[in-house]
Amino acid sequence: MDTFEQNETSHPLHETVSSHIGAIHKVVYAGFFPRFIAYLIDLIVIWSINTIVTRPLLNLMNLSDAKLWINLFSASNITTSIIFFAYFILLTYFFRATLGKMIMGLSVESLIGENLSTKQIIFRECIGRYISMAFLGLPYLVVLFTKRYQGIHDYFADTSVIKNKMKQFKDEVKTALT
Repeated sequence: MDTFEQNETSHPLHETVSSHIGAIHKVVYAGFFPRFIAYLIDLIVIWSINTIVTRPLLNLMNLSDAKLWINLFSASNITTSIIFFAYFILLTYFFRATLGKMIMGLSVESLIGENLSTKQIIFRECIGRYISMAFLGLPYLVVLFTKRYQGIHDYFADTSVIKNKMKQFKDEVKTALT
């Protein structure tokens, strides 16, 4: 249930908010394109880290060609995956946003409480992203069709991405309705 919809109906503001909930969602929650741009920025940052740090270290330790059975389990793929997931998990944990989201003025918001829990972050940034990537990124398109612009990874974690400049507005409406 949405924080705008869960409060008592006796407040005069409630009827106005309820009748305009779709417009409020468009204003408060980040849509597909800002999130997509933020994700592209994040991929550039991750690629840079792997190019500048990871690959030279693997070459220095003579591990650039090392693999376990198949190329999927190469030292390069494993370290790239670790960097990818660690980047999203750690930045979301400490800042509620990756560098791409920070640049775009977005942050991850819990839909079930005030603060993001570690469980929510792990589900969103690790399990949810892994599933989305396993299906060639197509589950990210779900953001286009949901009322709070949530991706599959957001549904797993009960989160969404909010525009930072609208966070205060959302909190004020929620306070006014309680």
